Amino acid sequence: MATSQVETVSTGADKAKLGAAIALVIAALAGFYLLGRQGQLAQWGALVLGLAAAFVVFMTAETGKQFVAFGRDSWKEVKKVVWPTRKESVQMTLYVIGFCAVMALFLWLTDKTLEWVFYDLILGWKK
Repeated sequence: MATSQVETVSTGADKAKLGAAIALVIAALAGFYLLGRQGQLAQWGALVLGLAAAFVVFMTAETGKQFVAFGRDSWKEVKKVVWPTRKESVQMTLYVIGFCAVMALFLWLTDKTLEWVFYDLILGWKK
């Protein structure tokens, strides 16, 4: 039995809420810059209150609810991860550093060999 995922369609109210949230963010930023002469408390107060209001409005929209559900699902998945032990992390880090060192040496030797072949043997440009 195949299960199909139902995708909700944004209603006009949800679009209005998202538009209001965007307008509140813009108003918060504008208030922050326009209240420069009123002092930092007024500036930061306008910014924080405007962003908080925008956050509340966003969270009441369907998109905000989906965002919260996504966050919960992501957190559940993070809890399922089997994290490496300290010893495994140190070993893998040393392997990566060792590989980088070997590759750097290989590339340096290749570069110097090609330099010797082209400039000294073929072209005869002695340094």
